[in-house]
Amino acid sequence: MSLFGLDLPLRKLKVDKAAERLRRLEAQAIGDVSDLLAQADLPTDLAPNALGTIGGGNHFCELQAVEDLADGGSATGIDDQGLYLLVHSGSRALGATVFSETAAGHPRLVDGLDPGSEAGAAWLANHDRCVAWASLNRQLIAARAAAALRADLRLITDVPHNLVRPSNRGFVHYKGAAAVGAGELAPIAGSRASLSHLVLATSGVVRSLGGISHGAGRKYDRATMHGRVGRNRSEREQLLRNSWGGIAICDDRSLVVEEAASAYKDAEQVVTDLENESLVVRHASLRPLVTFKKAVDEAEVEQRRRKPEYRREGGRGHERY
Repeated sequence: MSLFGLDLPLRKLKVDKAAERLRRLEAQAIGDVSDLLAQADLPTDLAPNALGTIGGGNHFCELQAVEDLADGGSATGIDDQGLYLLVHSGSRALGATVFSETAAGHPRLVDGLDPGSEAGAAWLANHDRCVAWASLNRQLIAARAAAALRADLRLITDVPHNLVRPSNRGFVHYKGAAAVGAGELAPIAGSRASLSHLVLATSGVVRSLGGISHGAGRKYDRATMHGRVGRNRSEREQLLRNSWGGIAICDDRSLVVEEAASAYKDAEQVVTDLENESLVVRHASLRPLVTFKKAVDEAEVEQRRRKPEYRREGGRGHERY
């Protein structure tokens, strides 16, 4: 998760116009990818074609506005009249590839790897490259979004989850948890129809090994959601709007259903629980205005329509492949 501030004031925002521009997010130029990787001290051939892309599942890039600013929130650089980008994306398939290659080379991986061994050191180095690549990926997604909105951006915080970190007690695997230190800002994502939150980790996070929730978490699995919501086109269209007039950009019908707000727990309760355990202090709550998940490449669609396999029957278009 990475949170960025935009130099675009809320009063100038037209949500429909912003959604139209953000639909072309992944078509924005990002410069020479090899140079960007080199600047991040990463190999120039490390998954260059995937950089600046969001991926699937629960990943997103969301334009947000401040709903509520707590005492001390402005001291962290949050302006209640500003606009923000929350980006949730990781190393795409890179991390899974590293794990698969490691598993293939070590049939007894279930016994673990000695971190002091050559194999253990190699895996940790590859893991760290995946984490750095994911951070760069989020920066480039945000840069593309800012370019689409014709705005400049600044990084507020970048907090990884699903990673391994060494500690004085060994290694900590932050599975589904954000890794933070005391005094560090961290976003906790809601759903596309509920508030997200910006919190400050307290000294109490040492009790949780520096781990806090990175989001609301699912209430229902993906398969279950297909029987709960979005049974027809009208219902699916309603799922793409929220009570603040916000818009979700998602042209994958299954993903619309699987990522419906009702699939997730209450992020407000999650943050309250963390506060009650003295792990965090809430600084701001942010409402979703435009949530980008997946857009159809209109140029690709047009190209496919021009193929010989495409024909019209009864005055309506039918794609044949």
